[in-house]
Amino acid sequence: MRLFQKLSELEKKGAPIRVGLVGAGQMGKYMVAVMKQMQGIQLVAVADKVLDHAKSALQASGYTGVEINSSQDASMDRLQAGEVYITPAAALIPKLDFVDVVIEATGVPEVGAQVSFMSILARKHVVMLSYETVVTVGHILSHLAKAAGVVFTGAAGDEPAAILELYDFARAMGFEVVAAGKGKNNPLDRSATPDSVAEDAAEVGTSARMHCSFVDGSKTMVEMAAVANATGLVPDVRGMHGPVTEVKNLPKVFSLVSQGGVLQQKGVVDYARGEIAPGVFVIITTDNPLIREDLWFERMGDGPNYLLFRPYHLCDMETPLSAVLAQVYGEPTLIPLGQPVAEVFTVAKRDLKAGEVLDGFGGYTMYGEIDRASVVREQRLLPGGLAKGCQLLVDVPKGCPITYDMVSLPRDSFVVHLRAMQDQLVAESFFKSDC
Repeated sequence: MRLFQKLSELEKKGAPIRVGLVGAGQMGKYMVAVMKQMQGIQLVAVADKVLDHAKSALQASGYTGVEINSSQDASMDRLQAGEVYITPAAALIPKLDFVDVVIEATGVPEVGAQVSFMSILARKHVVMLSYETVVTVGHILSHLAKAAGVVFTGAAGDEPAAILELYDFARAMGFEVVAAGKGKNNPLDRSATPDSVAEDAAEVGTSARMHCSFVDGSKTMVEMAAVANATGLVPDVRGMHGPVTEVKNLPKVFSLVSQGGVLQQKGVVDYARGEIAPGVFVIITTDNPLIREDLWFERMGDGPNYLLFRPYHLCDMETPLSAVLAQVYGEPTLIPLGQPVAEVFTVAKRDLKAGEVLDGFGGYTMYGEIDRASVVREQRLLPGGLAKGCQLLVDVPKGCPITYDMVSLPRDSFVVHLRAMQDQLVAESFFKSDC
């Protein structure tokens, strides 16, 4: 049954999918709006540490927020039309008995790890819009969810899931994937800070830290690492190539060096700058002369590489569809497969001094860079998702990768402890390849 038909059926039965949302920033606000107009799905609770964010997100879509401080304060009987429970405590959402699916949209690995773990223990599906969490501890969370009989998944609509749709489409028809990627929709400035991007952030209505993580490239690295770990594709070089180009030139640019392109090998993740965003792409090829002839007939070009291009991704608006897939069909939109093949590690954004504390993605001290997971493990590079709260033991020059040996890890960090368990399982080859 098609999604719309299934949602219509749930609406008629009065049995909607009940969603609890963690994070009511820019993405959360628009997610609230789209759930308001959907059939068969009901937003029942929103958590944000700044309670006014939750209130304003709900008010913008015609809801009334009812504040609660514990799970005992909440019941379905108290909810009336147009009312949604709100709380500053993210940990409260998984404790609500009537929540079917938890959507996490904070972009903070520590929060994402805690909320996901608690939701899985409570036998609730988890939809992660925070791909920072997925690339940091997604392997262990995915396996814990499977053992618990629930779904842990990356969210539909963000670039990783949109890319995966094209990838699955191509692989299902037997095409070889040369490259998969996205367009970067803002200038690349590795030294960007929340202060330097504050004006632009205010103009587009997002937080300065979140906008900074886009501008300094960390977000792109995270998104493409998520694609890599869901497909087995790898970064061709550290940081990827990120050429400036146009849509029509993508098949040529993302071809082998011997063919006039930038790639040293096929089967990679990358990104492009220029008039590509908000689109995503997959470059495919085939040795079959009949298929090449048909592709030419279908106006896909002369080859040997061909472009599959989706010119949009409706990030927050598509995310609730992952909640539907999880609850109704028990299917994830995107999960890590097998052993990690890519990681995002920590790089000094400026000259740093011993004793300074790293402030995580989108901050003043570090940015994320992608490389192969085997290289990151061998060189003991610090995963970007663990950086926040780490204290430097040595001076670190601008542009230098930061290793585990250069920092003191925060002892009370849940994501640090969960990552340690994941690393042990990786070392024991626990995560078998499903690619």
